[in-house]
This record gives sequence, C-alpha cells and structure tokens, in this order.
Amino acid sequence: MINPDLIKKNPDLLRENIRKRESNFDVELLIEKDMKRREIQMKIDSLRHELNSITDKIAELTRKNQNAEELKRKAKEIREEIKKCEEERKSVDAEWQNLILNYPNIVHESIPEKEPKIIKTWGEPKKEEFHIPHWEIGEKLKIMSEEKGAKLSGSGFTVMQGDGALLERALINFMLDTHTKNGYREIFTPYLVREEIMEGTGHLPKFAYDMYQIEKDNLWLIPTAEVTLVNLFREEIIPEDELTINCVAYSACFRREAGSWGRETRGIIRQHQFNKVELVKISKPEQSYDELENLVKDACRILELLNLPYRVVLLPANDMGFSASKTYDIEVWMPGLGKFVEISSCSNCEDFQARRAMIRLRRKNGKVEYVHTLNGSGVAIGRCLAAILENYLQKDGTVKVPPALTDYMKKSFIGK
Repeated sequence: MINPDLIKKNPDLLRENIRKRESNFDVELLIEKDMKRREIQMKIDSLRHELNSITDKIAELTRKNQNAEELKRKAKEIREEIKKCEEERKSVDAEWQNLILNYPNIVHESIPEKEPKIIKTWGEPKKEEFHIPHWEIGEKLKIMSEEKGAKLSGSGFTVMQGDGALLERALINFMLDTHTKNGYREIFTPYLVREEIMEGTGHLPKFAYDMYQIEKDNLWLIPTAEVTLVNLFREEIIPEDELTINCVAYSACFRREAGSWGRETRGIIRQHQFNKVELVKISKPEQSYDELENLVKDACRILELLNLPYRVVLLPANDMGFSASKTYDIEVWMPGLGKFVEISSCSNCEDFQARRAMIRLRRKNGKVEYVHTLNGSGVAIGRCLAAILENYLQKDGTVKVPPALTDYMKKSFIGK
C-alpha cells in the first residue's frame, strides 16, 4: 500500500495519481476517513490525558481521606466516553483500511500518461504469406486440443499432447536453466495460499473477482508465482548486505480473466490456467530502478535465445498494474495473428508490496526501512509456445524446433 503519511502530507499527489491512472477511486473519501480517524485518536488521547489527571487527583484525595466521589463519577463518564470513541475508531479504521488497500501505487515520474512508448525492438518480424494462427497449427499437428480442454473443464482450457506437451516441458526447463545460470535462485512454491498472502502483493482485496477461491478452506489459487515469491519474505527484516535477492519459480497460474473474455478466445493467449516462469527481485530502494532494467534484460534474453522478434514498451499511467510504479511490457511478434502480443510485464513496485507484507531491510547503521520489490514473467510459457509455432512454421506444415530447445526436445522438427 502507499505510505499512509501521504494522505495528510500530500493529498494533491494522491489526486493527481488517480487522474493519471484514470481510476474511479474516491480519493476524497480516503482523505475524509483519514482525517476522521486522526480526529478520533486525538480525542481519545485528550480524554486519556484528562482521565490520568483525574485519577491522580482521586489518589491524592484518598490519601488525605477527603471525598472523591464527584471525581470518581467524572472518571467513570470519561471511561465510557473513551470506550465509545474506541468503538467508533475501530469502525472508521476498518473503512480506512479497506480504502487504502484499494488505492493503487503512485506512478513513477518517468511514466507517460496516455500512450505507450516503444523503448526497443529486436529481430525482424516474419512476413511469409503462409502464416496461420497457432491454434490451427496445433490442431493440424495434433499437439493441442481446445475441444478436449473444454470437455474436461469448459472454455478457456486447452490440452497439450504429444510434442505439444513435450515443447511445454522443454520451455519450462530451458527458462529455469537459463535464469539459474544467470544468478537466480530456483524456488518451487505452493499453488494455494492464505488470504493475507494474496493481500500482500495487492491481488486482494482489489481483484477478488478475478481469482479462484477454495471457500471451504479460505485458500486462493495463485494467479502468478509473484504472490508466493514476494511473500516468502513476509514479516522479515533482511540484512542490507544480502540484497539484491533474485528468485525464479515455475508455476501453474489460475485466473478467471473476468471482464476480458471474448477477446482472443481462440488458442492459448488467454487461458484460465497457464504455466509461467516468474522472476522476483527484493532490492534496496536506491538500486531498484537499475534492477528493473536488469529484469527486463533477463526476460528479453529468453526471446533472443529462441530467436523470437520482440519489442519493449513502457506502459502509460492509465494502463499500468495496480501494484506497479513503473512497468515495461515485452511483446513477442505473432505472425499468425499479425501483431505483437504481451509475453512479459516487468514492474518495479517500490515499497508498495513491502508495506503490505512487512518486508524490510536493516542498514549497516541499524536503520530499518522497507525494501523495494520487482517482478516479471521470464516468460509466459503458453504464449512463448504459441509464438514458436507461428514463427517457426514451415511451408510443409511442420514446425522447426528452435536450436536452443533441440537438446530438450531431442528433435529438430515437430510434425516429421
């Protein structure tokens, strides 16, 4: 969450942030509730001060064997008033907490307001006329079946089989091997987490509608391994000399994609369940924006090794994720679709998630402060697989296996 002190000290920054993000968040209500809770606390503090003074006078009168009944009656009234104020504060605090947990991160000053900015392009998009969408390629090669996925689970699920399943597994291992060789520590985490874990990264309460919940146990299926990797350090104080921490994890991801269904409904671009290799960095604040550039390079390296054309786009304020302060999207070229498609989002969340999950660092001088957290896909497996099918399609209908994957696949072509 944002620094609560900003509500009082710089409310105009909060208003401007919501304007840039084009959000419908009610900033004035947050400011009102913040002011109200401060007023109540000031009243409680004043009443307690008065009560302490009266209690001292009662003790003094009692020592002198003098009548203190009037003061005792007054003290009782103040205690009752304090109790009423504390009940009111509890109610206002709950409203304030709900509001601040739904307030988005402050966007970085370098973020454009309206239009995305292309930062980098790599590779030459293929222009052959025989390119077709990946789902048609997959169905013809019998390596992908939307029909069987729907039979098992409904729309938005796909079954990978034969060389399709092998390619998915090869990509997972290739990405994990590449990132671990580059200094990331591999971690495998649970897919089900508690509510406060989802809250720690900003996925709850804001996006409850988009997540899958196991209501009987009050557990949630993770939408990304970012949730678990960040929360591994929940409520910890990390020594300064242990930062930056680099983590990588493969996981299945689960999203309802509420409100987005109907777009890109064919193929494996948008699924309710998909695989992803995720990168997370826990950084010192002064190093986090350098680490963001490193994170983007690490994700791009996967596409370069696979020789998949891509571009890097700096997202505008009105298109950024809730928890992000600055985000680069990496978009891979999909010739069968005739467009670039997002395959990774790399974000610096600054201390937004760290405040929610209480992740701090201890400086060498003993000072304790919040870390910065960063995350990025390294990359989405299904979209990478789809890009390979479309970019490596041959005229005879087979698909060439990228050279970087031949040792994993133990073959050079799919369909031969």
